[in-house]
Amino acid sequence: MSKAEKTKQFIVEKTAPVFNEKGYSGTSLTDMTNATGLTKGSIYGNFANKDEVALAAFDYNTRQVAGMIRQEMDKHSTCRDKMLVYVQIYSNFLKHPFPPGGCPILNTATEADDTHPALKQKAAEAVTFWKSRIVHLIEKGVKEGEFKKSVDAEQTALTLIAMIEGCIMITKLTGKMHYRNAIMQSVETLIQEL
Repeated sequence: MSKAEKTKQFIVEKTAPVFNEKGYSGTSLTDMTNATGLTKGSIYGNFANKDEVALAAFDYNTRQVAGMIRQEMDKHSTCRDKMLVYVQIYSNFLKHPFPPGGCPILNTATEADDTHPALKQKAAEAVTFWKSRIVHLIEKGVKEGEFKKSVDAEQTALTLIAMIEGCIMITKLTGKMHYRNAIMQSVETLIQEL
C-alpha cells in the first residue's frame, strides 16, 4: 500500500464510526478532523469532498458487518445453522463488534432515502447483496434436503431482512430489549420452519 492509500484507509477507518453514529448530515468537517487528527487539507487532499468520504465509510462499515457474519457462518456446516447466525448476532449486539451506531444499512437507508441519492444507492446495493446471500443459502438448503422444496427463497430472504432491520429500528427507538428478543424469536422460528 502506498502512503496515499494508507492515509485514505486511515481516514475511512477513523471517520466510519462517526458517519455511522451521526449520519451524513450530522457529520461535520470538524468531526472528521477530530476523528482523524488530520487537517481539512489532509482529508480533502485524499478525497474530493465529504461525499467521497461518506461513501467509503459506508462501504467500510458494511464490510465490517459482512465479515463478522461470514466469520460466524464459517463455524457452521449446515445451511440452517448458518442462517441462525443472524439470530445469534442480531440478538446480542454487545457480544459482536458492530460498528458504533449499529447497523450501517439501517442508519444510512433511513437518512439517505430522500436526501442523498448516492448513499441511498449504496444502501440499496447492500440490501440486494444481503438478500442474494440468504437466497443462496436457502436454495442450497433446499437442494441438500435441509429445507422444504416449497420454500420461496427470495420471499423468505426479504422477510428475514425486513424483520431483522425492523427489529433493530424498534429496539433502538424504544430501548426495549424484550421487543428485540420477541422479534428475534420470530426470526428464529421462521428459519427453523423452512
